[in-house]
Amino acid sequence: MNKTRNIARNRRFGLIMLLLITVFSLMSCGRQQEVKNGKAYLVYYVNKEETKIFANEYQTETEEKQELVDELLMQLSTDSEKMEYIAPLSGKFEVLGYTLDGEQLTIDFDEHYKELDSIKEILTRAAIVRTLTQVEGIKYVSFTIQGEILTDNAGVAIGTMSADMFIDNAGKEINTYEKVNLCLYFANENGDRLVQETQRNVVYNSNISIEKLVVEKLIEGPATDSAYPTINPATKIISVNVKDGICYVNLDSAFLSQPYNVTSDVTMYSITNSLVELPNVNKVQISINGETAILYKESVSLTTIFERNLDIMSTTESTEE
Repeated sequence: MNKTRNIARNRRFGLIMLLLITVFSLMSCGRQQEVKNGKAYLVYYVNKEETKIFANEYQTETEEKQELVDELLMQLSTDSEKMEYIAPLSGKFEVLGYTLDGEQLTIDFDEHYKELDSIKEILTRAAIVRTLTQVEGIKYVSFTIQGEILTDNAGVAIGTMSADMFIDNAGKEINTYEKVNLCLYFANENGDRLVQETQRNVVYNSNISIEKLVVEKLIEGPATDSAYPTINPATKIISVNVKDGICYVNLDSAFLSQPYNVTSDVTMYSITNSLVELPNVNKVQISINGETAILYKESVSLTTIFERNLDIMSTTESTEE
């Protein structure tokens, strides 16, 4: 009888221990899960052969934007102990500081950054941009050298960069540059007509589409004194895509603010006529942050799909750079 009671007692004790083990296991899993719930980011590095970039996952619970930028910059500065990769910010150059302005992060480097060879430089830039544009609220990154905008080997300003400018693991491919002649349309002196400007031998990174290049050049403004800008220079390009002959241009809200004395039609057809010069573009639709149900300057609906307009052209001769 005592033996039976001992067996029963042992079974109850075993069940209690199993229950306690289960509870502690669940609590432990919960703590582990809590750690894993920190947001994951991909930190990009350069491979040892300096031919491509690749990503390692990095988890952090940091949420505040500036603290997160500091943390990711630290990761970008730390080499692997096993020398499996090269941290893009571990070279002889130094980061002098950075500024955050809306969705744009500007990183300032010292003069030693210019000592990077061309392939290493583009890979370094790609790794940094692809890492930091994952931070919520940062869509664009620009580089300066002691306050001066970074230029490429051809002396062309690099300007604002986004993650989609760089192709994954492309090595030398992302260092390819091409020359092209562009036919662009800007405003006349009165701001009520368009004048044609031919920009010859424009050097550009072949990672970006020719359509996006056209829009970038329009935002940058004319290269001659006989034409005038049509788009707010603070405008950022979100995307430029072509489908079935229609070029879809998605800009940020800065486009809606017009600092120049030009008509709405001049702005719209500056973009349209310039893009339609390309052989694969017949029409253009413009959106703001993906939205088209917007009136530009309270007069032009962005639901409109624009076609070439020659009636708005000035009778004066075209200009060349």
